[in-house]
Amino acid sequence: MQEQAVINKEMQKAFMDGILKKWYPLVLDKKCGGYFTNVTHDWKLAPQQEKMIVSQARHVWVLSKASEFFGGVQEYEQMARHGFSFLKNSMWDREYGGFFQIRSRDGGMSNVNGWRDEKRAYGNAFAVYALAALYAQTHDAEVLEFAQMAFHWIEGHAYDSKGKGYFQFIMRTGKPFDNSSEYKTIASDGNELGFKDQNSSIHLMEAFTELYHVWKDPLVRTRLQELLELIRDTQVAQQGYLQLFFHNDWTPVTFRDSSREEREANFGLDHVSFGHDYETAFLMLEASYALHLKDDICTLTIAKKMLDHALKYGWDKQNGGFCDGGYYFKGDNHCTIIKGTKNWWAQAEGLNALLLFAKIFPQETQYHEYFLRQWEYIQSFIIDARGGDWFEGGIDKEPHYRTGPKSHMWKCTYHTGRTLMNCSTILRGDPSKQVNKFIEHWHKTAELLPK
Repeated sequence: MQEQAVINKEMQKAFMDGILKKWYPLVLDKKCGGYFTNVTHDWKLAPQQEKMIVSQARHVWVLSKASEFFGGVQEYEQMARHGFSFLKNSMWDREYGGFFQIRSRDGGMSNVNGWRDEKRAYGNAFAVYALAALYAQTHDAEVLEFAQMAFHWIEGHAYDSKGKGYFQFIMRTGKPFDNSSEYKTIASDGNELGFKDQNSSIHLMEAFTELYHVWKDPLVRTRLQELLELIRDTQVAQQGYLQLFFHNDWTPVTFRDSSREEREANFGLDHVSFGHDYETAFLMLEASYALHLKDDICTLTIAKKMLDHALKYGWDKQNGGFCDGGYYFKGDNHCTIIKGTKNWWAQAEGLNALLLFAKIFPQETQYHEYFLRQWEYIQSFIIDARGGDWFEGGIDKEPHYRTGPKSHMWKCTYHTGRTLMNCSTILRGDPSKQVNKFIEHWHKTAELLPK
């Protein structure tokens, strides 16, 4: 217990002093609304300040949860409402509905990354996620109504009624597009065009989980369970890792039979992403718990298998921490590390997963041991003890991140904030808190697993 109290104190400090006090109110754009995107390593606002739906929504989610975490702190709620206004007035397309992927600082058209006025299911998922969390904290009917409207837009424009799951690429008018469409994209993620993917799937599941907590709509439940089963039973490979991209019939995209050059050129479409594996393990357990699925040993078994696979193949035995990428080469029955760097978000998600599984399976002491080593790794190589916040990657592998930006469109306070709030709550052990009820539920389910 003394060890838990020490770590909890360290995490509380890392969250309050290292994250909340550094980011907020610095990133609040009081002139144009929303949150600033680009911040230098020494906490200066960069000249270019595009605004992407993902990071804008993530700020709303973190601030809503921080208000709850600290017992209803009005300051954080007000900063979350500040972001809500920008989501509603600038990120939402008032003519066709749906959230734009990106806008300029003042909410107009932006050419950054070539997204222009396109939309993505992934970005719209994070908006729903944020709105549901804000409503849970404020009980503001306007926020819930907006969340419901956003859900129905996703359902009406991205859902694949034939093959299940969701299309990722959507034109402004709400029509999905692919390589055969008359419309041609110039977006930076255009190499993913025509495929379905695990990343939008897991975050839609995450968003619908959050939404179902506050709105027990039958269709939300149906889609949430569909996504859980699709991810668990189709997207997870037999070995225990997530396949990343799929054709419309859910055949995985693979370059295993291609040349080395082609395989390496398509790394983003086909590799083992350990961070996504244990993040998804957590999100699947959350989805099942929200659905009140009784004795769901299937989901728990697969989730455990995913974390165990990441520990077996992705863990750096020398310094600690999880590596970014592995690969099953043709003819091999083991996963080989092909990208040994360690990005910040995967380390945060790893910390969260390890503590959860240490509590769900207390008799399997390796999870607690890995949790302690992971926290040690993060403190040594990821947390910026002098400047605050977390480096973008582990400086044992990428020392240049010491002077890398603190914030950009893909890096804000979501992974780190969620992990530190979850872990601190677990370490305190308050049985009235939702995450500890969640753990107790899965601990009882674990007792049903074959010995």
